[in-house]
Amino acid sequence: MSEQLQTAARYILNQPRDVALLSMREQARQAGVQPATMTRLAKYLGMAGYEDIRQQYADAMRSDTTGFAGRVGVQAKSQELIGDRALAADILAGITAQMGQLSQPESLGVLVEAAKLISGARRIYCLGLRSSHSPAWHLHYILSLAGKHSTMLEAVGGIGADALGSATAEDVLVAVSVLPYTRQTIEIADYAGEAGVQLVAITDSPVSPLAQLSVCTLVVPTESPSFLHTMSPAFVIAEVLGALVAGRAGDAASATLAGVDRQSAALNIHVKTRMKRS
Repeated sequence: MSEQLQTAARYILNQPRDVALLSMREQARQAGVQPATMTRLAKYLGMAGYEDIRQQYADAMRSDTTGFAGRVGVQAKSQELIGDRALAADILAGITAQMGQLSQPESLGVLVEAAKLISGARRIYCLGLRSSHSPAWHLHYILSLAGKHSTMLEAVGGIGADALGSATAEDVLVAVSVLPYTRQTIEIADYAGEAGVQLVAITDSPVSPLAQLSVCTLVVPTESPSFLHTMSPAFVIAEVLGALVAGRAGDAASATLAGVDRQSAALNIHVKTRMKRS
């Protein structure tokens, strides 16, 4: 293959859901090649046109009913074949490559846009359920430390969305959800949007259900050799986003964090010396 065809082929291997859902022109733009390259790739593979590739990926998505149980079986076979060390290395190498994707100029631009939206909000609501809970909660924790009015929409007791009762267009909801998308997250985001709340989405595709509701979408990769999609990129994005918002708060964040330091010292929260072993 020519270098351009290799680039296009690498894209369709790494972004299977986008191949099924996005137009050929949008895929070519994301891959960094001309639309004609996508057509040439299809013909190189013996197909009439790129629509044949898209159709195969769409059919695969519709028939993918294996779920976690099926995927763990695939992982187990691979792990037996290549060994634990090799599988661990593959997972870590994948995450490392994904971090590089997130540092590209386009991704950084969206991060800055999201930080501006959150910084200007009267109140911030954070939402993430199941595997998406950790990045959402970490963002909430950072924002709270920096003195921002942040509320975590927890599902405990079934009252997670109740805090949105007084939300307005002056507020922002940051919601995290990746495939398979949690229904309650989408429903809460949709409800918030009806109240005028602006949505910042951390999700895995520009055409995911959250992305369709958002004013700003941070796309994170989730592919992994593991049976479970990786949440490491989403966690990192939440951490960077929180840091940007805290930095934009300036003196207000400094004053709040000084209070946190005083409280930590008064309650002796942190270990200050290395524990001696007997």
